[in-house]
Amino acid sequence: MPEQAPPGIDITVATAARMYDYYLGGKDNFAADREAADHVLAAAPEVRPIARENRRFLQRGVRYLAEQGVTQFLDIGTGLPTQGNVHEIAQAHEPSARVVYVDNDPIVLVHARALMATGSATRVVTADLRDPDAVMRAAGELLDLSRPYALLLAAVLHFIPDSDHPHDVVAGYRDALPPGSHLLVSHVTGDTRPQSSAGAAAAYTKTRNPATLRTVEDIASFFGDLELVDPGLVRVPLWRPDAPTSADAEEIWMYGGIARKP
Repeated sequence: MPEQAPPGIDITVATAARMYDYYLGGKDNFAADREAADHVLAAAPEVRPIARENRRFLQRGVRYLAEQGVTQFLDIGTGLPTQGNVHEIAQAHEPSARVVYVDNDPIVLVHARALMATGSATRVVTADLRDPDAVMRAAGELLDLSRPYALLLAAVLHFIPDSDHPHDVVAGYRDALPPGSHLLVSHVTGDTRPQSSAGAAAAYTKTRNPATLRTVEDIASFFGDLELVDPGLVRVPLWRPDAPTSADAEEIWMYGGIARKP
């Protein structure tokens, strides 16, 4: 039986969000996504544990932020819903916590609105990371952007090519953060395991979302002059681990960190 998608959505070209869902064992993906993801995994089998470890990093990061008293979260490049979503973690710590999810993938938006927009404190909006004015305008309908909030950019910036000036884009968001806010970033690098990371990036060129590998130094520069919290910018399994993992940190070429604006 042919796979069905919402009207007007092309499922013949793979997207990063649906491939990520496949890596995590989800079911919200299509044949083109699985085929493309399998090509990535053939070049770099560690991409599946990288996806899992990135997800765990995000969850630990949100838990840390909630423990620091953060009650507002802006998650850009949300991806498909899975277990332990941002609003679930934040609102378990503080029921009044507000979360805005932002994405521009139509399938993500359909599923996110069905599964994550569960109350007045959670909202899913359509916008592109590269259009900060639109993102902030939409986020401001729920969040008080004059008060501290956490900006989450997990595994999304490597899908913004250098030609779109991602460091300038992030600088705009960073400059708008009120004092006491936090920025979370995770990003793949070609500094470690260059052969497999390059093979994976090459496979992504055949999808709707080509990936750009950046140096750890380039990734660090997304934080600007914000203050990185311990342990700094590290391979994602090494960021405040709270449980044993089967992943070998040396195989994980995704780095992540959280910084605070004084």
